[in-house]
Amino acid sequence: MPARPPRWGDARLEADRARAIGEFRTERLREPLGLYRELFEHYRKGVERLLAATDDLAGIRAEAARVLADGDLRYAARYLASPPISEDDLEVLSDASLGARALRRDPGAARRAVETILLLLDRERFPWLSDHRDPTDEERRTAVVATAAMIASQRVLTARMNAAPRRQEALVRERLAAAGFAEDEPRPVPTVFAAPPVGHFTGECVVGGSRKADIVVRLGDGRIMPIECKVSNSEINSIKRLRNDAAAKARVWIDDLGRNNVVPAAVLDGVFKLSDLRDAQERGLAIFWSHSLGELLAFATAEA
Repeated sequence: MPARPPRWGDARLEADRARAIGEFRTERLREPLGLYRELFEHYRKGVERLLAATDDLAGIRAEAARVLADGDLRYAARYLASPPISEDDLEVLSDASLGARALRRDPGAARRAVETILLLLDRERFPWLSDHRDPTDEERRTAVVATAAMIASQRVLTARMNAAPRRQEALVRERLAAAGFAEDEPRPVPTVFAAPPVGHFTGECVVGGSRKADIVVRLGDGRIMPIECKVSNSEINSIKRLRNDAAAKARVWIDDLGRNNVVPAAVLDGVFKLSDLRDAQERGLAIFWSHSLGELLAFATAEA
């Protein structure tokens, strides 16, 4: 009889949750400022170039094609708006495709995009445009610093969100390999017969009908364990990461492959709410933590 995955009581879930939050705090407080400073300096120069190229924005309409053709100028231009406007939103709102070929085919696209940005312009940072005058040196400096800080902060947040799950996935793969599992090339796993052989695992691939798993392991007893690696920075965020994503996938995988063939699992790191952990476990998700991967490996290597 195949072993059931660990099912933790509230006391254990709370203990692991508290440890993960403590490690999250420590890591975040030790996070270096180097990336922010590097990005700030890069985009400070970009915003200064944008102002210089457009006569302090007074001539941005005439320079629209030049601004949108330059990656840094284009990025800075989107942050003239308040709040900043995303690339996708800018295309929709201006009814313009902003790829290089599209801009060449439609000369008016760049102008429409710039007009959209100007409609959303932050007039607190750029007060001189509304007054139809040149900026003072202090106004220009303040606008440059404020805009560069906005861009750098957003880029750091994006880098942080992308890097944390990648680090977690790499850690799980490393520990699996150290435990003797061989890594195969990812491939779809529509049925149990398409999964890697016992003692093997793959990276991200579709399991069952349509839902992807970050890692797929063939357990020692022959079952499939699709693993989701989830990092959360708040209890609110844990609803999305755990309930709406990992636990929802667990139900789909169980329905697609059968309860006796699949053991959906999540490796967690960061901040999670106790009620979300309890709910995910009740919905069939086996819960493990980055700080105690030995428990995942012990379960994965157990034989029937």
